Amino acid sequence: MNKLTKIGVSALCGSLASISAANAGDLAVTGGIDMSWIALSKENTGNPIGMGSNVGFSGSGELDNGWGVALSIAYTNKANYSSSNVTVTIPSMGDVIITQGGTGTGIDRMDDKTPSAWEEAYGWGISSGVDTVSGASGGAGFEFTPNMMPDGLVARFSYSPNFESGSSNDKVSSGGNGAGTDGWDVTLDASSDLTGVEGLNLYGGYSSLDMDTSSALQTDDKIEWTVGASYAMGGFTLGYQFSVEDEKSTTIDYYENSAYGVSFNINDNLTLSYNNYQSEKNNVTAADIEMEASSIQLAYTMGGMSIRVADGEVDNALYSTTTVNQKDGRVVSVSLAF
Repeated sequence: MNKLTKIGVSALCGSLASISAANAGDLAVTGGIDMSWIALSKENTGNPIGMGSNVGFSGSGELDNGWGVALSIAYTNKANYSSSNVTVTIPSMGDVIITQGGTGTGIDRMDDKTPSAWEEAYGWGISSGVDTVSGASGGAGFEFTPNMMPDGLVARFSYSPNFESGSSNDKVSSGGNGAGTDGWDVTLDASSDLTGVEGLNLYGGYSSLDMDTSSALQTDDKIEWTVGASYAMGGFTLGYQFSVEDEKSTTIDYYENSAYGVSFNINDNLTLSYNNYQSEKNNVTAADIEMEASSIQLAYTMGGMSIRVADGEVDNALYSTTTVNQKDGRVVSVSLAF
């Protein structure tokens, strides 16, 4: 981790400068690189060598009134801007996050929480095209995490205005207008401190997406919801999750998804897992199609290096029954953090 010179949080968040002066904080830079080799049995792999780079910037400081302010910026491959958010911590209330449409907020953080050694059953490079719950995370918005909840319970409330439009910057509007208007997400995480059962965690989320029903394709507003549970006992962790995406369009009625996973920590450095994800696309006029992805994964961590191996298959990728969408393959990935 490289430490850069101290800077005032007011320089990071000029709009907060009028609230109170800020004490000096730190801006840190972290990075990592992934190197992989992928092989697909039923299609042309092309050049199997892959590389991914990740750079992150994080800064934090404290205002004179005791409020904390933190900035996070993530860049992915080839300095492609991926997400940015500012977190304001109010001691008597909780955290307020202002996000520029990054993933991992609202119900999107619960797209698939089943335990795995590395990635989701569909998420290791086999191009499944699966549709999962994402809520209003695609647009800029606010997320509030209150700190007055009972022990073991974390609640988050998210709101994004015009969530299908691009994000504005500090002085220029985004322009344009998507089919989606207001989006509201609520998520709950309950740990064993609340459930009373050691190792048992419960979670769920609900998303209401107001849509412009004057659109030729949209018949009503969208609703998404999910519930899930995980249970850890010794080195084993079991998990199951169910979700529904009520699309209400002229072509797609809803998606119904179910996932399960089991992981086993062989030791502190080595983890083995199996994951399965089934997603049924219910069409309005065409026949319904179920896509299924499964994978076995192994991950070994040693200091700042991780070695991951995945072997899996996808039936009816992209919700298509054609031969080309019956896929299987394997990948080896080496990750280095610095």
